[in-house]
Amino acid sequence: MPEPSADFWMRCSACRKDIRYDGIHWICSVSTCNRSRTRLVFCSVPCWDSHLSTLRHREAWAVEERAPSRAAWASALREMAPDGEASVRAPASGPAPAAATPARIVAPPAPAPAPRASPIPAPAARAQPDQPALSNAFEREVLVVVSKMKKYIKDRSGMNTGDTVAEILSEHLRALCDDAIRAAASDGRRTVLDRDVPRPRR
Repeated sequence: MPEPSADFWMRCSACRKDIRYDGIHWICSVSTCNRSRTRLVFCSVPCWDSHLSTLRHREAWAVEERAPSRAAWASALREMAPDGEASVRAPASGPAPAAATPARIVAPPAPAPAPRASPIPAPAARAQPDQPALSNAFEREVLVVVSKMKKYIKDRSGMNTGDTVAEILSEHLRALCDDAIRAAASDGRRTVLDRDVPRPRR
């Protein structure tokens, strides 16, 4: 039979502070925390609250109780069943009040975990000169307004524009867009802003 300590009844399950005989302590309202093999006791409500982050009860509150006297605890240990499944709380010294209602402190619900942000996809790798072109249709699509591009060159210089210029300009535009996507992703944003686009060289 285990011998009771001469100085204290039990230690707080959270901070390991001594809980004295006949002293006020707190237990959890959930029965699984009060089994003989578990026997969670706390010296304060904050210590009780700290175990919620591990056990995550759906609904629980702290119950105020008084520790037994040293003699009552020794008697409870002597009566403990061989398998150790005796009642968690030894009988307190003296009769309990007729209509005693244990103090109840309802713990606030644990905050829901914040949703994880979806990873920002990196832009697709561009084909190098010694690699085959990607089959993606966007790698071949013209991204400029051809008529406006030709008009700009005509008004600016009086020159005509070959049909393949739009394809080369689209390649440059895709490269600028990829650089802007990388810049926005490095800042943790999912929106490309004007500051992400490389400045034109003049």
